[in-house]
Amino acid sequence: MPPARRVTSEDVARVAGVSRTTVSLVLNDVQGVSISPATRQRVLEAAHALGYVPNATAQALARRRTQAIGLVMTRSPHHIATDSFLPKIIAGLIEVIHAHNLRLLIEWVDEAHQAQTYYELARAKRIDGLILTTPRLNDAALRELEQSGLPTVLMGNVPGSNLCSVDVDNRAAAEKAVRYLIELGHRRIACITNAPLAYTAAPERLQGYLDALRSAAIEVDQDLIRFGDFDPQSGYAQMQSLLALGKRFSAAFIASDNVAIGAKAAIREAGLRVPDDISLMGFDDIPWAQYSDPPLTTVRLPALELAKSAGELLLKIMQGSTQVEKKILDVELVVRKSCSKVEA
Repeated sequence: MPPARRVTSEDVARVAGVSRTTVSLVLNDVQGVSISPATRQRVLEAAHALGYVPNATAQALARRRTQAIGLVMTRSPHHIATDSFLPKIIAGLIEVIHAHNLRLLIEWVDEAHQAQTYYELARAKRIDGLILTTPRLNDAALRELEQSGLPTVLMGNVPGSNLCSVDVDNRAAAEKAVRYLIELGHRRIACITNAPLAYTAAPERLQGYLDALRSAAIEVDQDLIRFGDFDPQSGYAQMQSLLALGKRFSAAFIASDNVAIGAKAAIREAGLRVPDDISLMGFDDIPWAQYSDPPLTTVRLPALELAKSAGELLLKIMQGSTQVEKKILDVELVVRKSCSKVEA
């Protein structure tokens, strides 16, 4: 049998006894037009009886909306490919937006083309709202986003920005993690950041490390501080650099579990053991952390909850909210077996 013919808006118009324009105005819920309640009801009943499914592209044009939100990542494709949190971020967003019949558009942008990418997304109306992950502190294009009027939520806090954001207290969480190492008796504690200091969380986690040392009256040794770059390769290289110094340290705070993967490999390659020779503290609690050998003590970042909160906040803005909200979610120190007490 030949396939059934698709029901069109012209069919609905004929059954309801109105024009196609009226059908479009009613089904797309266009505001500010004068259509009687009785006419609206006839159109809705006709559409239901015929099983009419509106064309998504036509709907978007009629409403001047795309029914899509954008997830924009300010990192290279290489870094995105090694991001263990990205599946949770996507899952959390999809769970929220699918309930509102929205789609997710994923984009990445490098530092050189940030302004251009934001402009295209905002001006070309490819999306109705935007969530920006790991924003850079020196991103001048954020000001353009604020002025564009495009509903936007940052996953990560940029001081001075008027955009809504969702984050954790990275500084307090890092301080808590390093304080745990100090309570175990460690005094010589190295640090490898999660990313270059241009990214929002990196300087905050470094500052938490410094806060913990200073609160315990431990002198800060700048030689024991290195800067990671999101991925295991950077952790491996930076831990090799620390070990090559010849300066003794009994523990290391690695401000990203992903970076800690590489750091741990460098420790093992040097013939040292975790935690017998070096205690290792991570941050994030990626899926790998609990299954490593030994299981990694770390700070649990609520990735799924962060994504859901960002999605819900973006929907509020898209529905007309003008309140600038800065949400901070709780984290948890997860104690496993990669840290041990210093023997007296």
